[in-house]
Amino acid sequence: MSFNLSPLGSKELPLAPPLKKLLGPSFILLGLGLGSGEVVLWPYMASNYGLGIVWGMLIGITMQFFINMEVARYALVNGESIFVGFARLLRWLPVWFIISTFFGFGWPGIGLYGASLLSTVVKPLIVIQPNTIGIILFISIGLILSIGKVLYQTVEQLQKYLIGISVPFIVGLTYYLASSDDVFALTKGLVGLGNAGGIPYTFLPPGIVFGTFLGALAYAGAGGNLNLTQSCYVRDKGYGMGKYAQRITSLITGSGSSDAFKITGNTFPTTPENMIRFRQWWKIINWEHLLIFWALGLFTMLTLSLLAYTTTFGKSENAVGINFIVFEAIAIGQATLPILGTIFLVVAGVMLCATQLTVLDSTTRIITENILLLKSGQGSFNVSKVYYIVLWLQILFGISVFSLGFDQPLKLIILGAVINAFSMFVYTGILLWVNNRVLHKDLRPTRWRNSVLAFTLIFFGVFCVMTALVSLE
Repeated sequence: MSFNLSPLGSKELPLAPPLKKLLGPSFILLGLGLGSGEVVLWPYMASNYGLGIVWGMLIGITMQFFINMEVARYALVNGESIFVGFARLLRWLPVWFIISTFFGFGWPGIGLYGASLLSTVVKPLIVIQPNTIGIILFISIGLILSIGKVLYQTVEQLQKYLIGISVPFIVGLTYYLASSDDVFALTKGLVGLGNAGGIPYTFLPPGIVFGTFLGALAYAGAGGNLNLTQSCYVRDKGYGMGKYAQRITSLITGSGSSDAFKITGNTFPTTPENMIRFRQWWKIINWEHLLIFWALGLFTMLTLSLLAYTTTFGKSENAVGINFIVFEAIAIGQATLPILGTIFLVVAGVMLCATQLTVLDSTTRIITENILLLKSGQGSFNVSKVYYIVLWLQILFGISVFSLGFDQPLKLIILGAVINAFSMFVYTGILLWVNNRVLHKDLRPTRWRNSVLAFTLIFFGVFCVMTALVSLE
């Protein structure tokens, strides 16, 4: 079988199920954000600059909500990933997505951060270096993703359990420790009013590093090219025209032959009945993503930033870099029980490690699909084999980084985040082009949704330029 970019097939759009049966893909994207923006960058900035910057997370996650919905629109209508849609217009784009995905997420900063926290937890019992835990973590991730029968189900179930356990614990802890003044400061921060070191500021505090803020904007949600995997998850969950698509199965425990995998999809004729069905799909998918990704994601980011502010902001012993979470845990233990500070470190570490798993799955999906697009018409491929080769190559790269002794995960996370912010600027413009040119006119975005994406394009463009100018000074 060859992966020619054949024209879209034509089938009837399936009926939309109830909302409760569609919960899933948004948990994965939320989980992707938990280890980058929610646990690390936004709490880090709240710890050092106060809560006047949280307006950025509100704007960031709102922009990502609309990006994700336009990505989902394409997959819902055509039953194929957005990367195929991009390649239909510009055949060289797969090269860009392979490179930008690897350089944006190849550096294992998130996993190293989680390993460092877990190393701190076990230090009283056994001295083990974070890099060693990181190597064990990456091997474990590879085994988990290789053994799970259906890849999508493995990742979805993991994130559901993780979010269901960790978020209630953090919420209870935060609102037990936070004072009314802290909550008021959080409220003011949503409109850009803050105070750092006794100096009031509006929107951006003096001395803030533009690269860090831009990275946090990019990670106010999944971030970077990972947002585009929403189309893969919509397809793999069987939403809309994704019902007719194949799934990636494990080479070890999966059933069936992945040689039957078809990278291109099917669309539906715009009959009155299909248009009614599409509007039903569109409504419930918007609600699913609004409730899980936007509302729960924003609430979690605000809560973790409030916790960092309550426990560490303005403290003379506060640390920069990775240790700010350790000081958070110490402050939590002093204000409650020491065991709760330890549990917080464990929860944060596990969240970061689980995010690293989801990141590796998502980046492998992106790179795999774009390799197949580049090889279109050049022979037959077993998609599962390509996926697992790419996965284990990324794992080996991460292990190599750990083995070389890199021990500054925050710098790696910020570097990746800045690269991903630029990537978001690029693909937002391409996404606008694709959905307003490829899709049938009755299925294209409305004018106001196009306006939101245009604002997103300009917003990220301005901040990318500002960051570049500051870096050159």
